[in-house]
Amino acid sequence: MVLESTIVCVDNSEFMRNGDFLPTRIQAQQDAVSIICHAKCRQNPENNVALMTSASLEVLVTLTSDVGRILSKLHHVQPKGDAKFLTGIKIAHLALKHRQGRNHKMRIIVFVGSPITDVSDKELVKSAKKLKKEKVNVDVVTMGDDPETCEKLTQFVETLNGKEGSGSHLVVVPPGPSLSDALRTSPIVQGDDGYAPPSQDFGGGFDIDPSLDPELALALRVSMEEQRQRQDDDSKPPSAEGGATSAEGGTPSNVPTTGEPPLDDAMLQDAMAMSLGGAGSGGGMDFASMTEDEQIAMAIQMSMSAEPESATPVSMDTEPAAGAVEAMEEDEEDYSAVMSDPAFLQHLVGSLPGVDPNSEEIQSAVQALTQGNTQQGKKEDGEEGKKEEGKK
Repeated sequence: MVLESTIVCVDNSEFMRNGDFLPTRIQAQQDAVSIICHAKCRQNPENNVALMTSASLEVLVTLTSDVGRILSKLHHVQPKGDAKFLTGIKIAHLALKHRQGRNHKMRIIVFVGSPITDVSDKELVKSAKKLKKEKVNVDVVTMGDDPETCEKLTQFVETLNGKEGSGSHLVVVPPGPSLSDALRTSPIVQGDDGYAPPSQDFGGGFDIDPSLDPELALALRVSMEEQRQRQDDDSKPPSAEGGATSAEGGTPSNVPTTGEPPLDDAMLQDAMAMSLGGAGSGGGMDFASMTEDEQIAMAIQMSMSAEPESATPVSMDTEPAAGAVEAMEEDEEDYSAVMSDPAFLQHLVGSLPGVDPNSEEIQSAVQALTQGNTQQGKKEDGEEGKKEEGKK
């Protein structure tokens, strides 16, 4: 991409009050300058743009990449006096000589909205030859269709380009509301390589300047791409559930032929096979030819028709097995033995918060509890002995 330093020379003569361009010439010129500045800065981030007037001959903004500064000064330009075409080009050339990027190409864009009467054709040709020698390109935008002015500017641009050159351009825009539209498709905005600036319209009525709010522009662009992707997905014709079987091998058309069914389909078929195995019927069905709803309905029907496995009820009157009785007795003996151990009881009571295990009250309570558990155990042993003798 070519690096350029561009200075835009706007016409602020009294002729710019005319209303043949809506709403007025000077407001239509403001919109056109905004399009040009954005296009130049988007073509390359290192490009610079400046702004000056051809009637008051003021350099309003020096070379900069900040389009906001240029537009801020541009909206304060008001019609004043007569335009001086050749003098404005000489001042613009002098401003471009002081550019910081020495490898930047120089370009002047001049808006002409009034007749050129201050210079002769000979002076215009002489100035064009000097600019060509200095390798300065000049683009001219003529507002209106004055034949004399168009003839002079045509000769001026042809002298700049020479026989085979094409670096300078002349755009003649007839009266009407189409100044900005005419420039969007012109080589002044698109460049010699046909570069078109990105559209600022993101759809849905969003018309923003990405250079002023790049984050918002990026968010809108991502949102519109996601919306477009969803619309593309919705516009695709819905395939039949489970996929249409191909004529060769009965494989669904929407399932990749990798030799193995997808995971969800395989799990569903395994579940149906298990249901069929439990029911003992329904073998030989072609699951691939069924839709997903039919497969689910068949699986539910088979699950409901299958008899549940008979579970052996446990009778409450059944006496426990001998091994279970012995285990219960052993647990009771272990529990009674532990509760009769004074050391264990004293340790257990001492672990409680706020209790002193060495106090006389705790020791006497543990001793009484131990004696009570011992007597209770002996009493139970005596009763069990009597029961055994009675059975005998």
